[in-house]
Amino acid sequence: MQGQTERQLKASRSRLLKDRLARVGVTTGGVLVLVALLLIFFYLLYVVQPIFESASVKPLHSFNIDADDKTLALGMEEQAEIGYRFGDSGVAEFFALKDNSLAERKTGDTIEQKSLARAEQITSFARSLPVHQQFVYGLNNGQAIIVQPKFQVTFPETARTQGTRQVERLIMPRFETLNEGEPLQVDEQGRPLEQLAYATDGEGMLLTAVTASDTLLITKFVAEQNFLTGAVSLTPRFEQRVLTSAIRDIAVTPDLNKVFVLINNRIVVYSVSMSGAVSESQVIPLNGREFGQAQALNLMPGAATVLVSHEQGIISQWFEVPTDDGRTFKYIRQFDAGGAIVDLEVEDYRRTFYAVTVDGQLNVFHTTSEADLYSEALPNENTQAIAIDPRANHLLAEAGNELTLFELSNEHPEVTWSALWQEVWYEGYPEPSYTWQSTSGSDDFESKFSLVPISFGTIKAALYAMLFAVPIGVAAAVYTAYFMSPSVRKVVKPTVEIMEALPTVILGFLAGLWLAPIVEAYLPGVIAVIVLTPLAIIGFAALWQLLPTAIRSILGEGRASLILVPIVLLVGWLSFSMSPWVEATLFDGNVRGYLTNELGITFDQRNSLVVGIAMGFAVIPTIFSIAEDAVFSVPKHLSNGSLALGATPWQTLTKVVLLTASPGIFSAIMMGLGRAVGETMIVLMATGNTPIMDWNIFEGMRTLSANIAVEMPESEVGSSHYRILFLAAFVLFIFTFFFNTIAEFVRQRLRDKYSSM
Repeated sequence: MQGQTERQLKASRSRLLKDRLARVGVTTGGVLVLVALLLIFFYLLYVVQPIFESASVKPLHSFNIDADDKTLALGMEEQAEIGYRFGDSGVAEFFALKDNSLAERKTGDTIEQKSLARAEQITSFARSLPVHQQFVYGLNNGQAIIVQPKFQVTFPETARTQGTRQVERLIMPRFETLNEGEPLQVDEQGRPLEQLAYATDGEGMLLTAVTASDTLLITKFVAEQNFLTGAVSLTPRFEQRVLTSAIRDIAVTPDLNKVFVLINNRIVVYSVSMSGAVSESQVIPLNGREFGQAQALNLMPGAATVLVSHEQGIISQWFEVPTDDGRTFKYIRQFDAGGAIVDLEVEDYRRTFYAVTVDGQLNVFHTTSEADLYSEALPNENTQAIAIDPRANHLLAEAGNELTLFELSNEHPEVTWSALWQEVWYEGYPEPSYTWQSTSGSDDFESKFSLVPISFGTIKAALYAMLFAVPIGVAAAVYTAYFMSPSVRKVVKPTVEIMEALPTVILGFLAGLWLAPIVEAYLPGVIAVIVLTPLAIIGFAALWQLLPTAIRSILGEGRASLILVPIVLLVGWLSFSMSPWVEATLFDGNVRGYLTNELGITFDQRNSLVVGIAMGFAVIPTIFSIAEDAVFSVPKHLSNGSLALGATPWQTLTKVVLLTASPGIFSAIMMGLGRAVGETMIVLMATGNTPIMDWNIFEGMRTLSANIAVEMPESEVGSSHYRILFLAAFVLFIFTFFFNTIAEFVRQRLRDKYSSM
């Protein structure tokens, strides 16, 4: 007896130790899961946070320049080591912005000067868009001198240390005069060019000038190559327009197709053909808005946007939009610099521009995001000119004879909360819209980073998948757990749960390459299967109840569902067999054309219907397994007691079993929804991955997860695109966290409500 007691105590201690170890293990696992989730959360925030940082401008150093003339233009090469300046005396010069021991340069040293024209000859000055970086002096004899700063970069070896070469970058600048140094004749009558605008497409050139008599001169130089010698010559095409009002400013697009002329408070737009013929295409009135007198015109990269500077410091943006009358320029948005503008510079490739006011305040704006990124006073109030390097990392400002180099930090100007989640009016679009288009083959592409279309696509894909999966999964779980015989349940439940092990890439592959063509070819049949199958099951159930008891007892109540297998197959076969006849009879043999032409419904082969079926097939096992366990786990004494009190099996199911199992059923649905929201491969392979916002079941979508999978490999690390993809992952994380939180809250409420049963 005593030995038995000692064995029982020893067994109790062993169980107690195992219980404690299990408790520690489970607790440790739960804590580690929470830690992992927090680490993911904070890492996503760490990567995303920089895109919401504002711009900053920090002075590096200042130096004086020996110049008695007025600066017409400033510039820098992309490393911000060498700057250049064009003066109204006709002298252009390079100067050092940083020390360089190899070239024996000190900051502020003059590297080279070149006289391009005599001061008394110069009557005007112009520059191309920054992408070509060419500058033009207009002369009093109707000619123009075009010059371009060039930089030769070499990396000479400076030393050898233990077999390792040490090299240092050396930049050698020079001024190159185009047309082999010969001036171009802009005015064939030789009149002084009082105003000048210039653009080039790399081959031809377009110069627009104004003479003293308010005559507009448009001269297009077409590059022609000699067939025999291969020599390239510039052939001018002259055009002249006499205007009745004083011209304030002119601008030319780099495609050489348009000329903008600012006259009082209106802009006259001229179209220039390939042959050089000029025609007036539109007049843009500016006096309908309280901007004040228009002062100057600037073109943004790509030349689709015209910026108009007004005397009160307002900068209005205009670009072409498609209308019923063709493409016309419209007012889009405005920016307030806070004072009269002294100088306005645009970046080479991004939609960012910089404005300096008369009181020395620097303003940094971005057109697409409508963001005022920076607004602070520069050290010198009398700043008269600024320049931005091609990489937009440095800013050079001139005040008097002093030049100041600033470090510029403005990595993600196109990303703001409004640009991500609100409608934005993009260049060339007829109206504001939600658009995701992150890349293009053009350097002057306007990035479109709205997360709304891909968030909408995520919800759309999950919704259609749940519409397909929830009725089937929950109904199958209830029938399997409550009505099906144990012998059949032992086969059905493991079979459905094994479906969850199917790789989603296989399901996506089958959906995209096998199911999508079938849906397109037999669309009436597919719709018929979706509609007729539930009706056939309900009809068979009604007929089953009318059969004699002797016949029904042959299979038994728990095995009657086996007869539904051939019935469902028969309905499917009939639906697909009748599909060609239905299409020929009701839709003139082309149901896709009928949807598109008659109903105005777009039909894509890989669409939401295909995704709903394929993703629903992947989600059904999750919903079925959890819901079936919940229904089967309802205590038998509850259902037996209900039956004993005279309730029918159906009444017992609806009034007792389902209510008791409702927390588990709801959890099953939310678990399925969580999987549908995060699904990647099925959506990636079974849709066109088009980020559109339309509930049309015959169109595709792009989801957050699929967008990340498609675009992450091509994104530049640290770029706005890269960080926004991480933001999309963060949004997806929030989606699943939100759904799981709601699910837990509702599940707990249901458990508390029905726990007393």
